[in-house]
Amino acid sequence: MKKLNFSIALLLALCFSLVSVPAQTTGTATTSSTDAVTELDVNGLKVLIKRRPSSPTVAAGLFVRGGSQNLTAATAGIENMTLNVAAEGSKTYPRAALRKEMSSTGSSVGAGSNQDFSVMSLASTRQNFERSWKVFADLAMNPGFAPDDVELVRERILTGLRGSEDSPEGSLASLEEKVIYAGHPYSNDPSGTTETVSRFKAADLRAYHQKIMQTSQLLLIIVGDVDATAVQKMISDSLGKLPRGAYKAKPVPAVSFTKPTLDVTSRSLQTNYVQGIFPAPSLGSTDYYAMRVAVSILAGRVFQEVRVKNNLSYAPGADMNNMAANTGNISVSAVEASRAVSLMLAEINGLRTVPVEKTDILETSGFFLTNYYIKQETNAAQAAELATYELIGGGWRNSANFLDRIRSVTPADVQRVSQTYFKNIRFVVIGNPAQIDRNVFVASD
Repeated sequence: MKKLNFSIALLLALCFSLVSVPAQTTGTATTSSTDAVTELDVNGLKVLIKRRPSSPTVAAGLFVRGGSQNLTAATAGIENMTLNVAAEGSKTYPRAALRKEMSSTGSSVGAGSNQDFSVMSLASTRQNFERSWKVFADLAMNPGFAPDDVELVRERILTGLRGSEDSPEGSLASLEEKVIYAGHPYSNDPSGTTETVSRFKAADLRAYHQKIMQTSQLLLIIVGDVDATAVQKMISDSLGKLPRGAYKAKPVPAVSFTKPTLDVTSRSLQTNYVQGIFPAPSLGSTDYYAMRVAVSILAGRVFQEVRVKNNLSYAPGADMNNMAANTGNISVSAVEASRAVSLMLAEINGLRTVPVEKTDILETSGFFLTNYYIKQETNAAQAAELATYELIGGGWRNSANFLDRIRSVTPADVQRVSQTYFKNIRFVVIGNPAQIDRNVFVASD
């Protein structure tokens, strides 16, 4: 997706790591044995602390629940801008003082938003974590919203928004979002628009900050070599003093398509850029793991047919997002776009009609296993994983089962999810309309 300016990988690192599963606690902490995760309730603030012995760094993320559901067309982007301005300085630590402090402790702070949640993040060395935490908590609770900070962040966001459609890929992503999210909460872009971001004043940001800084709407995750009891006191003395509020999470409506469609934007380019979007199960669905395997197998087959055998495109692909209202896609850039898409749809039909071999699933499982361990190396990635499962995946404990669930996928599962989700594909195209055979694209159901 476009315009996701995340910080310290906390929103981008949608990876998976093994965690141990303790009993839930309120007020007091319990821990599991290996790779311990401690769950706390601090005045309504849910806290997850994962201890990684001997880790030299600590990552913390203060997540705001709700994402695009917190926004309207008029306020799109206000949460992202509020948190980014907050990360620029507080009343105690204005920008110059903050940068000096962060530099002296080897720490950094940042913020970002996506359709499902937002975050303020902290990366710190282990020896300076307590000192850096005091600064981070002050930024989160008492941002300065200084005029210079507001304008600095505004211009930074506007520059990103203005440049987001400079490339064909960016334009394609923008068109895709308009097509598939019409009437959906995700239509409220968390990055905002040039119109909304240009309009927000410091008073608007200050009022919005006060609205979301309630413990019932927040989730705090800390990963590193830290003592849960000591950290609990640090939280109680800072974020734990925020009001509880009465935030209640609302389910995000699933994305559903009733028929295949084609939207073509004419542009003079050397090649046509194509994206075909289909609904996909979310992380909390039992179909998620079979669909992950199916999309991975499809990606390999599409690559072989479109690039290796027919040399129609350099990088045809298939992918699956990781959102509460989830989608997957096939994509290709090609002069002979209709022929390339025809081959891709044939591969989809093959998955729907012919069971895959068990060896295909074993190879895919091996790929996930390798990436699983590579991606869980950083504390920030593990914080992102816990947050993603907690906020959109049915609870952080489910993160422990990823590999087992991938390994349990059967050929029948792959065929079933292919039949269920690989249909009614909505295509968006940027390029030459004369090279697009509509009959090929809308016959994808």
